[in-house]
Amino acid sequence: QYDAVYLVGGHGTMWDFPDSEGLQNLVASVYNTGGVVGAVCHGPAGLVNVELQNGLRLVEGRRVAAFTNDEEVAAGKDKVIPFFLADRLEEQGATHVSAGVWAENVVVDERLVTGQNPASAAGVAKEMEKLLAEVIHQEKAAEHDEADALRAEKDAEKAAKKAADAHTEH
Repeated sequence: QYDAVYLVGGHGTMWDFPDSEGLQNLVASVYNTGGVVGAVCHGPAGLVNVELQNGLRLVEGRRVAAFTNDEEVAAGKDKVIPFFLADRLEEQGATHVSAGVWAENVVVDERLVTGQNPASAAGVAKEMEKLLAEVIHQEKAAEHDEADALRAEKDAEKAAKKAADAHTEH
């Protein structure tokens, strides 16, 4: 099991990611078990078609960033790509949040972190790191609480045994 997955872009992901059942299962598994999912540039193509255990698509009802239609035109790839990523994400229920062409843009929606383009890559990683630190902190707090409860239980057992031993001696 992974605590996080970070999908990075490149135009090839537009063909490779959307129909990859293995990738869809990995992304869904990470998110379903409380992990963090990040994607930048064309990496959000790996969020397309990901269905969670609650039956909703991962992007449904969420704010996301991804390579914009205007950036595809500016890069001269609008006639080559199989679909416009921003449009596909919106078709699947996401709200695509865009900044200017080539501008850094990072969007955090619960445990989903997305970035618009290569300028956003470091920002996505930093936001994912913050979310992972929160998860680790929560896990350590839960472990500490469990250890305290176990100690209290053992102390109560010792006290009961001591009381029973003292009672049988009299």
